[in-house]
Amino acid sequence: MRQFAVIGLGRFGYSVAKTLCDSDCEVLAIDLNEENVRAASTFVTEAIQLDATDEMSLRSTGVLNVDVAVVSVGDEMLSSILITLLLREIGVKQIVSKAVSHQHGKILQKVGADKVVFPERDMGVRIANSLISPNVLEKIDVSKGHSIVEIVVPRSFIGRTLRELGVRKKYGVNIIALKRLTPEINEEGEIDHLEEFNITPDPETVFEDGDYLVVIAPESNILNLRKIS
Repeated sequence: MRQFAVIGLGRFGYSVAKTLCDSDCEVLAIDLNEENVRAASTFVTEAIQLDATDEMSLRSTGVLNVDVAVVSVGDEMLSSILITLLLREIGVKQIVSKAVSHQHGKILQKVGADKVVFPERDMGVRIANSLISPNVLEKIDVSKGHSIVEIVVPRSFIGRTLRELGVRKKYGVNIIALKRLTPEINEEGEIDHLEEFNITPDPETVFEDGDYLVVIAPESNILNLRKIS
């Protein structure tokens, strides 16, 4: 079981800690605010109230033993920089730090962060993309100019096969998976939807209403696919 430390239990840190715990990971949660610690203590492995900028206090938590430490005090730039530096000096295996600006992120990388995340910026981009293209559910940038997106199957695709549509040749995108939700009745007599994930679907697969495509392609080609109704 992987072990994580989440330092800073604001909205972002709390969400990270909760998601990790829901995935059966061990989580050490640290915050200076007693109320934040109390809230996280209901689900994390251990919750500690202390000043993580104090090296002796930080060492006493056993943070050295975790696989990944997440520094989520990004709104307090000086504190996040100092905590990141201390974690690197202590010898934590991997450090992920939250940043609020490009300059802040550069400093975090220089003092020891293995990965820097920009939650506010990334969320803004996702919201903007969802407003521009409501049929795009998820988007991951994999390299400069290329992305993986999960998109609702256009209505004009329904009832037709992958071979018939010639998606790769016509739109320049590669379909890497097809996700389909199949309704089933659970033990309580209610309708659940079983998620079927078909990697590299057969060319003769017929698209159904409610299907989702996962595609990888240059950004310009994805933009063209988004325009299809």
